[in-house]
Amino acid sequence: MNWITNYVRPKINSMLGRREVPENLWIKCPETGEMVFHNDLEENHFVIPASGYHMKMSAEARLKHVFDEGKYELLPAPKVPQDPLKFRDSKKYVDRLRENRTKTGLEDSIVAAHGTMQGVEIVACVHDFSFMGGSLGIAAGEAIIQAFEAAIARHCPLVMFPASGGARMQEGILSLMQLPRTTVAVEMLKEAGLPYIVVLTNPTTGGVSASYAMLGDVHLAEPGAEICFAGKRVIEQTIREKLPEGFQTSEYLLDHGMIDMVVHRHDIPATVARLLRIFLKLDAPEPMALPAPAAEPVPAEAAE
Repeated sequence: MNWITNYVRPKINSMLGRREVPENLWIKCPETGEMVFHNDLEENHFVIPASGYHMKMSAEARLKHVFDEGKYELLPAPKVPQDPLKFRDSKKYVDRLRENRTKTGLEDSIVAAHGTMQGVEIVACVHDFSFMGGSLGIAAGEAIIQAFEAAIARHCPLVMFPASGGARMQEGILSLMQLPRTTVAVEMLKEAGLPYIVVLTNPTTGGVSASYAMLGDVHLAEPGAEICFAGKRVIEQTIREKLPEGFQTSEYLLDHGMIDMVVHRHDIPATVARLLRIFLKLDAPEPMALPAPAAEPVPAEAAE
């Protein structure tokens, strides 16, 4: 323990009245290096205003953005066995879970909620990348399945927002079992005649991209999102060739027919709601009435 850093410096700072500046007060754009004030970034839904770069977004911020007036009903998190394999690498898996739950305030990497998007009733299922890289384990798989079951019970569409590094290695084969389980849940929704929309966000990789993330009726993606199974570096080392610029980005996948649309984050709620209205054969929302134009003043000469 460094007693100068941990004891002396705080005492001096308190005597001089210096305040600690939060580390996340300014955010650096990964593309341009521009520094953006955190509050400005949050108000812009975590899109860098100048460059348009889409930063990662927490599940809570995502749900507030897509649901009308930011109001929604959270679906309960499932209760599942903790650390069934008693896994340990550099630290115990149960300790990793505890740390991530403390850091994020979440039970696991999936948050599901029910509400309305542009007047259309939906169930939304969101990965939170800050919880162990949004990885898919038993708890996440069960939460996804319960979200599909809730959508079927409420007879409404499901909108998925993946952001994941893939299956969770600490759960081994049990995490891989979630791939067929979630695929069955997708088929159950489709058999019920309900739409399933996927909005691919950065990054969507591994087992998640190999299962429910690529089984939607329509696939949207945010600009610049990395969407793949194996990463670019792994592929280059395997085939010993340089991959083209922009490989595995949402724009590259759109050009090669893998996804249907690349949509700016600000336009996602309106775009998804418009697609769902078409699928569900719902009437378009009534346009807002424009205020009547002000009467032009009559010239004095014309009045005479």
